[in-house]
Amino acid sequence: MDGSVWYAVRNFPSMLSHGKSRMAMVQEFLGQLTLQLGGGEPTYPTVVPEPNFDPDKDAARIETAIKTKGVDEQTIIDVLTKRTYNQRREIAFAFERRAKKDMISALKGALSGSLETVILGLMKSTAQYDASEIKASIKGLGTDEESLIEIVCSRSNAEFMEIKKVYKELFKKDLEKDVSGDTSGDLAKLLLALVEARRAEPSSVVDNQKIDDDARALYEAGVKRKGTDVKCWISIMTERSVPHLQKVFERYKSYSPYDMQESIRKEVKGDLEKSFLTLVQCFENKQLYFANRLQDAMKSKGAKEKVLTRIMVSRCEVDLKKIRQEFKAHHGKSLYQTIAEHTKGDYQRALLSLCSGDD
Repeated sequence: MDGSVWYAVRNFPSMLSHGKSRMAMVQEFLGQLTLQLGGGEPTYPTVVPEPNFDPDKDAARIETAIKTKGVDEQTIIDVLTKRTYNQRREIAFAFERRAKKDMISALKGALSGSLETVILGLMKSTAQYDASEIKASIKGLGTDEESLIEIVCSRSNAEFMEIKKVYKELFKKDLEKDVSGDTSGDLAKLLLALVEARRAEPSSVVDNQKIDDDARALYEAGVKRKGTDVKCWISIMTERSVPHLQKVFERYKSYSPYDMQESIRKEVKGDLEKSFLTLVQCFENKQLYFANRLQDAMKSKGAKEKVLTRIMVSRCEVDLKKIRQEFKAHHGKSLYQTIAEHTKGDYQRALLSLCSGDD
């Protein structure tokens, strides 16, 4: 049984005995099961609901921590990195009732630097966080293509539907318009096709003929000819389901002397190459893709905090537990130990708490 399902099942009786109405508890319990039972991809979160949750008590702790001379960062970390987004939102409502002011503004005033970035990130839902990260990557002079590519090429249809809705609410603009207005050429076409979320949902029927046709089409549009028919690559890679594409890439090897990733490296360059590679890596093993991103972000002396923060915050309620496993399996050291070596202070404590355990 998946970890978070087991967590929900195991904690259900104790959840019932703590304060909240039976109905609210049943909803929370079902909420944790939805994703495993056919509501999309399974989840492997490191941040799970606190079973003995008391928003008023948490709000009081945060208020005291903010008022303390010099600010008690440790308490803020202890509370907010160990609650889910829904629980943090309840704490924020309780805080506002208590302190007669907005908790996010109070946290902004009390914290600074990398810790502030992590904590304010946690006060957004996963979709709000993704939407604001996309907005930040295309705002101002020049585009932060690396961030944009990472987010757009790694999110599922369901995640995109939510991100687009939230983006419109937050910024009063369409995500599609902003993405296509800020990029150009084939890169714009690829990212736009992904944002439009046209990908087919997985089917229990395996269509071997279509797998063969797609594999051959990818080969004929790239390695086999002079120049690349990028349009063909975009349509296959943005419209087919992930399980179908995994089989296509396997079949592709019987046509091409190179696998799909090598073919991409030979055929296209720059941000388009990065985008296709990110897509293929995510189709093959999304959690390994993120594990490798984390490893790269911590390779150099100073960790690339932006990447590190974004992955830890955006995946902690999605699949960070699985990312942790892939990290250990492929990099020979646990994510926890690697973060401990490459970061320091309150920022380090917050990330280690989100990581939630050493492997």
